[in-house]
Amino acid sequence: MKQDVLLNAGWIDYVFVLIYFVFVIGIGWMLKSKTKTGEDFFLSGRSIPSWITSLAFLSANLGALEVLGMAANGAEYGWMTTHFYWIGAVPAMLFLGLYMMPFYYVSRVRSVPEYLKYRFNEATRGLNAVSFAVMTVLVSGISLYSMALIFQVLVGWSMEISVLVSALVVLIYVGLGGLTSSIYNEVIQFFLIWLGLLLIPVLGLQELGGWDAMIQRLPESFGHLWAGLDHPDHNAMGIHWLGVVLGLGFVLSFGYWTTDFLVVQRAFAARDLRSAQLTPIYASLWKMIVPFLVIIPGLIAAVLFHDLGKPGGPSYNLALPLLMERYYPPGMLGLGLTAMLASFMSGMAGNVTAFTTVWTYDIYQAYIKKDASDEHYVKMGRWAVVVGILISIGAAYLAAGFPSVMDYMQLLFSIFNAPLFATFLLGMFWKRATPWGGFWGLVAGTAGAVLLMVAIPEHFFSSPQEGNFWRAWWAWVITVVVTVIVSLFTKPKTDEELKGLVYGTTPLPSYQGWKWYLRPGWMAVVAVLVLVGLNWYFW
Repeated sequence: MKQDVLLNAGWIDYVFVLIYFVFVIGIGWMLKSKTKTGEDFFLSGRSIPSWITSLAFLSANLGALEVLGMAANGAEYGWMTTHFYWIGAVPAMLFLGLYMMPFYYVSRVRSVPEYLKYRFNEATRGLNAVSFAVMTVLVSGISLYSMALIFQVLVGWSMEISVLVSALVVLIYVGLGGLTSSIYNEVIQFFLIWLGLLLIPVLGLQELGGWDAMIQRLPESFGHLWAGLDHPDHNAMGIHWLGVVLGLGFVLSFGYWTTDFLVVQRAFAARDLRSAQLTPIYASLWKMIVPFLVIIPGLIAAVLFHDLGKPGGPSYNLALPLLMERYYPPGMLGLGLTAMLASFMSGMAGNVTAFTTVWTYDIYQAYIKKDASDEHYVKMGRWAVVVGILISIGAAYLAAGFPSVMDYMQLLFSIFNAPLFATFLLGMFWKRATPWGGFWGLVAGTAGAVLLMVAIPEHFFSSPQEGNFWRAWWAWVITVVVTVIVSLFTKPKTDEELKGLVYGTTPLPSYQGWKWYLRPGWMAVVAVLVLVGLNWYFW
């Protein structure tokens, strides 16, 4: 497969990248003196305003994998890729803000696994902590590999240099400032990503004569969102609308956005419950416009580069780099490279801070050293950053062995997140779910997902994406069934034990008197109306 897209990066382009490196490390250094307690290091002292946590919430997910991978999917599958945002993210983000965040925040838990300890038992917490730690470093490795690939292709750095330099920068600024450093850098990275990449869809659509002119030069299904989903053979992605709704829109989406500590941790850092609820709701409004930044470039590339994805031609992963080569002169190229570097940093740093918190609180403190000082746990957290980075480097080479890193990531989510969502859904909204029902349901769902992956051959499904969607759905079903059955034969917790943890035992907040744009319920209604309008317009 042709990969030699090497760009002529000049000295001014490298200056942009160097300034960015110095800047993010400087933020970590400045925040080091303010990061003294465990709550400061792992949860930013629960003091961050909602507009900052919402941008960090989104930016932590806007990594190099998403920027590079979604542009590639746009070139390969068309506008249908937008389902990963509008169906596969926004509804779950709104559900998290409205219905799940009150339980997370009011219970004052420090992590998602710790919630499982209080709702179910220590065994459920331990199982989730270990599986989440494994998944997090694997996903971090995917981000690291994706960024190394970008720099290898664009500026000629070797895989080894790209991995080591990028990992070192994340190690320094997260190790110094903890979650606060990560969050403030993620806000800066959010704006850098938009500033560095927004010109590509603007210039591309201008060259092609606008949206309609571009769509006319693409396969018919490439310009639609829902049309063609009546049968897998009628769309390039090889999926059915039922798989999109159940597998992606329900299980994978809710499993990631409501239980993955990588993103939930940003809301934990908010200064009060209302801000924590608004964090994913505000972020959902931004999330709905991200496809215009990353998927439209894929469509443009599919029109301009006829050999893209063809035998002997460049891979779909190079859709965005090829457009940067086409549109960005020296100087602008440096800005574009910095934007892609920022997207990588935000994704990897998010995974590392989440891994650090779960390792320190839910594994090290819970099972290894229970009664140490707060200062000791902060030191352990900093060492965990080092270990997490080193494991991520190894995981990057593991990711390199998969044909599609996007398929690999969705595979991980179908195994780890889909069963976990079922456990949380029953745990938060069904008082009768028992401690051992939660544990054995999570075990069965995770094992079931692995068994489905091993037992069902890849060619059984029309595409890897379809396989991931249906695997996630059945893993969720297995978890629900086993949890319910075991719960009916084991002893539940009392209402007093479930206070602050389960719907029906916890008073929900009221925000009467606040302005509408500061009320989670009203902002969720606005987001739903915008979401429905976008789906109708691009049907």
